[in-house]
Amino acid sequence: MEDKQLNEKESLELITQMIRNTQRGLEKSNGIPFLIWGYTTIVVSLLVWYSFSTTGNPQWNYLWFAIPVISFPLMMWFLKKQEKGVKTYIDRIIAYVWIVFGIAALVVSTSAMFLWSLPILFIMVLMMAAGTSITGLIIQFRALIFSGFAGILLSYLCLIIKGYESILVFALIFLVMMVIPGHVLNYKSRKNDESR
Repeated sequence: MEDKQLNEKESLELITQMIRNTQRGLEKSNGIPFLIWGYTTIVVSLLVWYSFSTTGNPQWNYLWFAIPVISFPLMMWFLKKQEKGVKTYIDRIIAYVWIVFGIAALVVSTSAMFLWSLPILFIMVLMMAAGTSITGLIIQFRALIFSGFAGILLSYLCLIIKGYESILVFALIFLVMMVIPGHVLNYKSRKNDESR
């Protein structure tokens, strides 16, 4: 195969096309992870809230560990099912961002459960909101950027509102921060597919 020298205009067009293809691929696949983790977090939060508020038994807090137990296998299934394609550097960056935030969330939540008392709902929202914002900034998707920053601001409600109600606030923030932008991302992806 012969290497063709590209002029400046052709080089810019090629780079622009590669960026557009990367963004389309990211848009297409990024809605589902937000929905998986967002809905799982909301359902588990409501289950913990209901169980804890009706019985007063703190043992129900162990249900929080159902979030990664349910979501991680669902993510692996989704990634296997997803169309195979070229993984870009940006794809890897986003994966690395969420690996770091996921490990940090697991370490902090385990520490809060077994070692010392931490404002865990506040910390979890703050970390996941930061990850959401970073993802939005990387793929240049405003709904994720705004919802992530809204999550950062709303995380303080988890410090202000005490008792069982803070769990409901936590669930509501995940609705705003992950579920709604996940649906917007999927809607935009479907709309872009239809227009092509």
